Amino acid sequence: MALHFPIAVRGVSAALLVPVLAAGCGGDASTPHRARPPSASGKPSGTPGTIPSRAAGTCHATSTGPAVTRPDRTCTPGATNPAVTQATIKSTVCRPGYTRSIRPPASYTDRLKVTQIRWYGYRDHRTRSYEEDHFLPLSLGGAPSDPRNLWPEPGASPNPKDDVEFSVYRGLCEGKVTLAAAQHAMLTNWTTALAVLHLPAQHPATTD
Repeated sequence: MALHFPIAVRGVSAALLVPVLAAGCGGDASTPHRARPPSASGKPSGTPGTIPSRAAGTCHATSTGPAVTRPDRTCTPGATNPAVTQATIKSTVCRPGYTRSIRPPASYTDRLKVTQIRWYGYRDHRTRSYEEDHFLPLSLGGAPSDPRNLWPEPGASPNPKDDVEFSVYRGLCEGKVTLAAAQHAMLTNWTTALAVLHLPAQHPATTD
């Protein structure tokens, strides 16, 4: 999703440092991958990331309905941005311009979307039918360019997940939830995140 939240951060790469225990298709949340630290230049040091090889039809979304769809956790377990920690949220995700400053180029995400549509075995191959979504949102410390944090989410933007992302982001920056709790709730099941975190629904003016 493209939630243009009021935020700003230094760039990070999409490569991963630690493995993750991924649940099965649509299962419970696992520990997300962590991307490499930012380069000295402040630019994402490995962006855009290398697109791995995967056979067509090996990934399966839980649904093609935008209101409930979630990715295959084996193919899309999520990945975190190491520049974003509980100690740094005020200087990173809660600062204006964040998502805009680290968003990967469309030339990369468009190419990745085409590839991942094949991975997910969708019958509809039209790219306009999907949004290349950050499973763990950039506003909650998601890795910008890691293929394991991006997937072709059925439906156009804005969509129901955008509102949930924004509401959780506001809860984080207002000190109502911790970064760890927010990330865990979104990766486990974004459709229940607000209930789990005891947060009200809020609606963004624009979306990431």
